[in-house]
Amino acid sequence: MHFDWSTFALQTANFAILVWLLHRFLYRPVLRLLDARRAEIDKQYAEAHMAEIKAKDELAAVETARAAIAAERAAALERAAAQAAEAAAVRRAQAESEAAELIDATHKSLAAERGVALAEARCAALDLGADIARRLLVEVPAKLRGEAWLARIEEHLAGLPKPERDALAQQLVDGAQLTVVTASALSADTAEAWRARLRKTFSDRVAIGFDTDRHLVAGAELHFPNAVLRFSWQSALAAMRAEIVGDGNAR
Repeated sequence: MHFDWSTFALQTANFAILVWLLHRFLYRPVLRLLDARRAEIDKQYAEAHMAEIKAKDELAAVETARAAIAAERAAALERAAAQAAEAAAVRRAQAESEAAELIDATHKSLAAERGVALAEARCAALDLGADIARRLLVEVPAKLRGEAWLARIEEHLAGLPKPERDALAQQLVDGAQLTVVTASALSADTAEAWRARLRKTFSDRVAIGFDTDRHLVAGAELHFPNAVLRFSWQSALAAMRAEIVGDGNAR
């Protein structure tokens, strides 16, 4: 076999030229293209990574805002519930106060009405009792009635302090008259007995007259010029009636 060095050298030169051409016009552009593509891919990856980070930040912000909104909503609901409870408590307290005032007013009104009714019943009973007493006293002899009341009058006058008794006597000087008023007319003998015994208390020269007033029911009144001494049932009944009316008003 014959080896041709010239052919070998020519083929080697051709191969070197081919490698140089491939390296210059194919390999380098391909590398640049790959580098550019890799750079583009890296850029896109970096942008995607930044976008992901931004999306995560925005999502975190959204979650934070959502949590804040939820907290604000819960706080608003809590405030609304507290305000509603406070308003309800105020209305309940007001209603209870108004109800208590109404109940108290009703109790007072009922008590007042009961007191008035009781006073009216007592007054009616008092009037009935006075009427019955008046009818029963008719059965008692006038002389006995007169003696009993005269004795009471003498006891009262005797028990007065001397200055008061002297002041009453002073009203009867210079012809001034003492009038004895009774529920029914006294007989002549009884009237003379009253006159004699009253003059022992005041003076023998005292003018004493007599009059009647059926409203006295029983007893007598001594009418001085400037004073009246009452010993009748009318005054006692009036005092009792005033006490009954006062108790009714107090209730």
